[in-house]
Amino acid sequence: MKSTASRRTQQVESWPRKVQPGRAVVNVYRRKTPSGNYGFMVANYADGKTRRFDSYENEDDALVAAEALARRIDSRDYVAASMTRDQAIEYADAVAALKPFKLDVRAAASAVAGCLKTLGDLANLHAAVKFYSARYRQTVKKPVVDVVAELLEIKRARGASHRYVQDLEGRLNRFAADCKKDACNVTTGDIQSWLDALGLSTQSYRNFRTVLHGLFQFAVARHYCADNPVAGTEKIKVKNSEIGIFTADEIARLLAAASADFRPCLALGAFAGLRTAEIERLTWDDIDLAGRMIKVGADKAKTASRRIVPIHDNLAAWLAPYAGCQGKIWAGDSITFTNRERQTAAATADKEMGLKPVKWKHNGLRHGYASYRFALVGDAGRVAGELGNSAAVVHKHYRELVKPADAAKWFSVKPEAPANVFELPQATNG
Repeated sequence: MKSTASRRTQQVESWPRKVQPGRAVVNVYRRKTPSGNYGFMVANYADGKTRRFDSYENEDDALVAAEALARRIDSRDYVAASMTRDQAIEYADAVAALKPFKLDVRAAASAVAGCLKTLGDLANLHAAVKFYSARYRQTVKKPVVDVVAELLEIKRARGASHRYVQDLEGRLNRFAADCKKDACNVTTGDIQSWLDALGLSTQSYRNFRTVLHGLFQFAVARHYCADNPVAGTEKIKVKNSEIGIFTADEIARLLAAASADFRPCLALGAFAGLRTAEIERLTWDDIDLAGRMIKVGADKAKTASRRIVPIHDNLAAWLAPYAGCQGKIWAGDSITFTNRERQTAAATADKEMGLKPVKWKHNGLRHGYASYRFALVGDAGRVAGELGNSAAVVHKHYRELVKPADAAKWFSVKPEAPANVFELPQATNG
């Protein structure tokens, strides 16, 4: 059965044929092909500006398409003619918004409609654009090792503490030595695999992850990579039960095995709860043995807040041989300090007694002081004041980790016999 358009134009023998179901007129042309057959073309002015020809193999298909096109044009013109003032303003605003991009409303609407068929709604479309922009924005290729060097240089120029820079340097150079890629090519999987392979404790894993996150945040800001691959790596929480502390027996063995220059550092960490960085900054002038207190100045505390820490009886006994010493309590650097911790722990082994070396616990001295001190006084605010942090932190991390009896043993660890003043050796790199 032929279409209405075919029946309407059957009596018309001349070409082109005009199809006019309403007000709009669409022309259909017939052309002879090189093979001797006829082809049919519909003149399409649907965009209102330019003409294109839609080709068909037979006349009926061409006439049906022409009629459908004419009806669509009629419908469009009707809508345009009946637009309200608000609709006209909306259209004008759309034209103005698209002008900088040299797009007309029809092309923009067509593109958006095509995207929405795949994405579903505008919220998803915006999310897709944001993702694409982040992933494929232009980056500058720079090897990880060079990004690390630039970050460390900037940290030093901005006055970061020597200890902080050393910590960054140690962790980041370790990563850069294993990662030979440009920063823009490092993936979340690369970093996760590297962290997993280190076999770190929960706390050390988190510390490394934090440092790497800072590295790639620095790289993103300087367009060395499109986004931060560390953000997608696994986050691990440190549980209270995972806080490592030494026992009274272990700290006694560590103090006995420590060298003369390192022993006061151990004692200050274990029986005053000082941070390693604070011990490295302290001088003997900050130790008031007669007044039984340690002055941790704002320039030496991590929180930049001055505090006074009491000197307990056993700490006084450990520090007494050093009365009258001058200068810094620890004359070495941070790396030497860390090395000495490990060496001291290793030196506690005693084959004759069948004693294995004490396993060094990260921040075990400070954690020990906090745990044992809280068990004795039961006052989170008081302990927090001595530690230089908040009562909430003390209550959360150190409550009921040890028994009062164990705490009493901890603060009873003293030298076996009084000693004379030590002559402190010069710091070494050992």
